[in-house]
Amino acid sequence: MIACPVTMPLTDTKIRSAKPQEKPYQLQDGNGLYLDVRPSGAKIWRYRFWLTPKKDGRYTIGEYPGISLADARKEREWAREQVKQGRNPTVVKDTEKLATMGEAENTFKSVSDEWFERKAIAWAEKTQIVNRGFLDKHILPSIGKIPIRDVRAAHILALMRTLENAGNAYSAGKVRQICSSVFCYAVATLRAEVDPAAALKGAVIQKPVTHARAVEMEDIRQLLSALRHYRSPVMAIAIKMLIMTFVRQQELRLARWDDINFEKAEWTIPKEVMKKRREHRVPLCSHVIELLEELKLQTGDKEFLFPSPSKPGQVIAKTTINRAIEYQGFASGEITGHDFRATASTTLHEEGFRPEVIEAQLAHQQKNRVAAAYNHAEYMKERREMMNWWGNFISGLSADKM
Repeated sequence: MIACPVTMPLTDTKIRSAKPQEKPYQLQDGNGLYLDVRPSGAKIWRYRFWLTPKKDGRYTIGEYPGISLADARKEREWAREQVKQGRNPTVVKDTEKLATMGEAENTFKSVSDEWFERKAIAWAEKTQIVNRGFLDKHILPSIGKIPIRDVRAAHILALMRTLENAGNAYSAGKVRQICSSVFCYAVATLRAEVDPAAALKGAVIQKPVTHARAVEMEDIRQLLSALRHYRSPVMAIAIKMLIMTFVRQQELRLARWDDINFEKAEWTIPKEVMKKRREHRVPLCSHVIELLEELKLQTGDKEFLFPSPSKPGQVIAKTTINRAIEYQGFASGEITGHDFRATASTTLHEEGFRPEVIEAQLAHQQKNRVAAAYNHAEYMKERREMMNWWGNFISGLSADKM
């Protein structure tokens, strides 16, 4: 009876002394592990296994000496365990590599950049700037490099607490909101399981939002009186126009001469400027037309009605109108440019103008799209009559002609 040869385990000495030959050959270590010696001189660790009795497989561990004998044996034991569980070690290892690569690619920054790119299409330019700024300044420096699956609520809460302790509760809430939106996108694209920011809603207590309030008519009378002596005739006109048209400050600040149709007595505000991204038409009463004629002598050679006096090609700053109101003797926040919208709405409702017409002129979003379309198509005559009444009413508050 001939005894089967016994495989002697390899040693480092035997491995180092193995010379390349004309054809590849193998040095067996036992339990499926062997060293494949190539004619090029390369020595490759491999593990031979069987998932079925009829077909074997090869699992490549790596090259010697980068992978030592001891490391190769550890990897063999790992591979043997996979085979015992009916898994192909090569497939398991490749899957792990892909998962690791995927986690590296799907950092919070990469996912947030993708989220921003997709969402920004529907955002106003101001919204894009604000959200990009929050990402770049407050969020990404801290958690941008972390795989999004590894970002925890504690990470986000730390960002929020930093802002809250600095006295900026609004920014803390904004950070949570943006992170939550990014995570919702990650969940929808199968790169995260949950939104950890959702659990942080209410973690920071924000101050109540101060909504626009109606201004007392006596205050408007005092404001108009003070504007007659204001050193800046351009800003005086801006405030008067804001009162008479009750548009949003941004819509007035970004108004261009090309948007004004003197023949139709109408101002068309482009959708890019509007809060709801819909073009808006403002009927202009005779008093506003007179203000525009006066303003044209001042800024008619510029693109914008109210250009910045110090920055060519730009408009007045968003704080300029409120500051100008304060210069007329009012405390900070006592009257703001936005308050004139509430003032007009309250007065026009009290005078019996139809709510639908008032809402249409305020450019408020209506839930009923059919009704909204009807408003813009059919309410213009009523809106013009209403704006003429309002212009006469405001003009009557001043002893002098505006």
